[in-house]
Amino acid sequence: MKHLKLLFLLILTIPATAQTIIKPDASIKQMVDEVSSKNIEATIRKLVTFKSRHTLSDTTSKTTGSGAARNWIKAEMEKYANSSGGRMTVQFDTFTQPKGTRIDKPVKLKNVLAILKGTDPTDTRVYMVSGHYDSRINDVMDANGVEPGANDDASGTALSMELARVMATRSFPATIIFMTVVGEEQGLYGSTNVAKRAKAENWNVDAMLNNDIVGNTHGMETDLKDNRSVRVFSDGVPTDATDKQVAALKSLGGENDSPSRELARYTKETAERYVDQLDVKLIYRRDRYLRGGDHLPFLEQGFAAVRFTEMNEDFNRQHQNIRTENGVEYGDLPDFVDFNYVQKVARMNLSVLANLASAPAKPQNVGIVTKDLTNKTKLTWKAPATGKKPAGYYVLMRETTSAFWERKFYVTDTAATLAYSKDNYFFAVQAVDVEGHESLPVFPKPIR
Repeated sequence: MKHLKLLFLLILTIPATAQTIIKPDASIKQMVDEVSSKNIEATIRKLVTFKSRHTLSDTTSKTTGSGAARNWIKAEMEKYANSSGGRMTVQFDTFTQPKGTRIDKPVKLKNVLAILKGTDPTDTRVYMVSGHYDSRINDVMDANGVEPGANDDASGTALSMELARVMATRSFPATIIFMTVVGEEQGLYGSTNVAKRAKAENWNVDAMLNNDIVGNTHGMETDLKDNRSVRVFSDGVPTDATDKQVAALKSLGGENDSPSRELARYTKETAERYVDQLDVKLIYRRDRYLRGGDHLPFLEQGFAAVRFTEMNEDFNRQHQNIRTENGVEYGDLPDFVDFNYVQKVARMNLSVLANLASAPAKPQNVGIVTKDLTNKTKLTWKAPATGKKPAGYYVLMRETTSAFWERKFYVTDTAATLAYSKDNYFFAVQAVDVEGHESLPVFPKPIR
């Protein structure tokens, strides 16, 4: 196959005569190709048939309301799990949300988690992908209206389910959890429960990918059409950083190198390696202006998390009663979703999850040695604390004004000295296996 012959010359190593070649993993490319826009469309249209998926909607009916929707999602996930050879299990993550903001009485809520267990018993890493299955219209407390939520966020739910379908037939050293969560529109309640559970149960969550509103390609107000760009939102200063940690970041100039920002950069590099006609746009915000999503509770618990969202939102579709006014149609209906675009975003997610879950874990104790004044930069680190042994490491380097890592220096030791000044460049280190799967980069701390 022709994609197996593609070699991407990305970087120069320390010796001027040596080069590091990165090529796509054929098995990941095959999975990417298996992601189906027809399956995604069928899932979105099915979710719309439940009439309302509002968090406070009916849970007893078998055909309408959030109860019917979550039962259907779980049943579909269990079908996918049948092809996993016992590696995938499906469960409700059940909790009672007390009365509060946008919750008028205590209510039992359920997330759906499909857990694809990693095959390496020494690898504790967990990767998560999510969309929220609840929906709303103009009145956030209206639990009984017609609330299709095709793009917000049946698109993210269908994406997570499609990835579970494709990836259930494969195995990875690390664990992947495919989530559909509830309560986003009422206050991020479902994702908050999972994030707190992950923290309390000491899940080693290495990355969380949140997909919310990923199916529109036409910005109605501006008449912009874009079916190849997707936004990735990530925090710079970590959301859970203490005052001491913020002060340290300021002293190092590390405000643009949080674990989530490294995850965003990783997404761009990896996804554009595997997905054709895709431009991953890094947005230097936790979320859209004064808005939020299901990755925020994970950031609050100290996990790396990002949000994926279409490039140009159509606000005639979001949180709108279905109606026509002055010749303008309102409402989040499936006919306004670009299913091929959702497929592309799903393929982006899959490439990142598969590459990470196949890679070694991150190097530990990454630091820049500061005991001597020098125009060279010496970095040291330790091997990953969990999982397989790396084949080697990449030392990453970029200009301080660059959004992306610009060079990768391959080494097999746990130290490297570069003829570039730490005053003038930023550095990071990632582990890599013999097949070229890279861990997330780690931004170094000063050491003596």
